[in-house]
Amino acid sequence: MIKKSSSNLSSSKKEVSLDRIAEIYRGIGEKNMPKGYWIVHIEIRDKKGYEEYKKASAAHLSKFGAKFLVRGGSQEKLEGSCKPRTVLIEFPDFRAAQLCYKSQEYQKAQALRKQYSVADLVIVEGTNQQII
Repeated sequence: MIKKSSSNLSSSKKEVSLDRIAEIYRGIGEKNMPKGYWIVHIEIRDKKGYEEYKKASAAHLSKFGAKFLVRGGSQEKLEGSCKPRTVLIEFPDFRAAQLCYKSQEYQKAQALRKQYSVADLVIVEGTNQQII
């Protein structure tokens, strides 16, 4: 059973907090598993409000080993359509990326993001294969 808080551990059942899962993923993810990524295309409608979301999500993303590879910056749309801002976040593995997104803490931050922006977000699994 996965517990959202590590403070209420039961002696009759083995329970693991999301924080502990994130710690485990950070430890083994670099070595054995393909990384997980959030690919996000965002249109910010309220810059000041969006800063609130960034602050609200920062510590929680860090707990799951998130590392920003792209956070805004210049982009050139060559095909199709996309929103004006792109964010690429790397996680130790696909499962850590999923757990982070589905966690109660991130869902609270996400509610802020939805107030101030419109986004398309996908979680993808990377590859361990060397690409030539």
